[in-house]
Amino acid sequence: MSRDDQELARLAALRSYRILDRPRPVVLDDLTRLAAGMFGTPISAVSLIDHDRQWFAGRVGIAEDQTPLDVSFCAHVVPARAPLIVPDATEDSRFAGYANVAGEPGIRFYAGAPVIDEDGHVLGAMCVVDTEPREVSDRQVDDLVTFARQAAGHLAAVRGRLRLAGLGDELARSAQREDDLVASITHELRTPVAIIQGYLEVLGDQEGLAEYRRLIDPIHRNGRRLVQMVDHLLAGTRPPEAPIPALSATVDLNTVASAALAACRPLIVTRGGPVDLAAYEPVPVSADLARLTHAVEQLLRNALFFTPPDRPIMIRVEAVPGPAIEVRDGGCGIPEDELPLVFDRFHRGRHAREQAVPGVGLGLTIARNIVRAHRGELTVRNTTDGVSARIALPGAR
Repeated sequence: MSRDDQELARLAALRSYRILDRPRPVVLDDLTRLAAGMFGTPISAVSLIDHDRQWFAGRVGIAEDQTPLDVSFCAHVVPARAPLIVPDATEDSRFAGYANVAGEPGIRFYAGAPVIDEDGHVLGAMCVVDTEPREVSDRQVDDLVTFARQAAGHLAAVRGRLRLAGLGDELARSAQREDDLVASITHELRTPVAIIQGYLEVLGDQEGLAEYRRLIDPIHRNGRRLVQMVDHLLAGTRPPEAPIPALSATVDLNTVASAALAACRPLIVTRGGPVDLAAYEPVPVSADLARLTHAVEQLLRNALFFTPPDRPIMIRVEAVPGPAIEVRDGGCGIPEDELPLVFDRFHRGRHAREQAVPGVGLGLTIARNIVRAHRGELTVRNTTDGVSARIALPGAR
């Protein structure tokens, strides 16, 4: 097959996903947000390469839905079919003249891995981007490849549900309706808030407005809280007849633990005490990286809220007797009469009320639902010096 024929086949495959020019799947936004947090970059995207543009099927830190190919780093990933790492774009002759390098936003660092579907077509790239030069380790490149595989799996799941819905499958239609509703709500809320936050970031960088930073920063922070709260409510009030679709793609539990730590970094800094991670050799599981990380994040957030800074918090990854991840804290524990209620929706225990801990009582409900979707088990129990929250999972298939 000639190169032109291969490109035509690739574009036909891309369009079969029916993702272009539609509301972005929320799970891909979640994946990019997770990648940006884990790599510590302000920008991340799942970029699908069309014949004359790149369409962002998931994004964080980017206001546009699409950009032309003449400023696309991801377009270089497609023919190479391999990760592309650009430590400093201003020193790379391929990219130094790009408008988004020479001008705003001033891209310096780029790392992208190909999003390859089950038929071998490179649909685009999963990327992280920074405005400062930087290097990445081999482990980070491996993590980015894992994110790209997850993106490909989610795209396949979306296409599969669309096809089943077209054949009259009621469960697929129900799942697709829910996906469309959540995507619509997210688009109508997150998009304007993201634009507001983008302008706030621009204002915050203006030296002449430094005296107003004390006003700008709280607006920015509460905008993020607003979006997170709506996402939390949507996830926690999912009806029982609409089960969480669980992606089956191999990920390392150590990557899940590291991603959860990155997601909770602001809260860890605020608390002031350390969080220890007991890392081991790779522990492979079949999982949806973004959702399983979100479950661990809920457990870690609880530990951070209820544990004094001078008491330990440990995240432990286990391979024997089976894959598991445990968050163990040295906090105040859970009253015995409340242990049977911890997974109830909107339940807030005495300690949460007395200490004015933020939240609406959905964290453990969300975590358990996610773990069940992965055919696993979440247990929460008191220990001699705090609380243990443990997720046990089947091994990778």
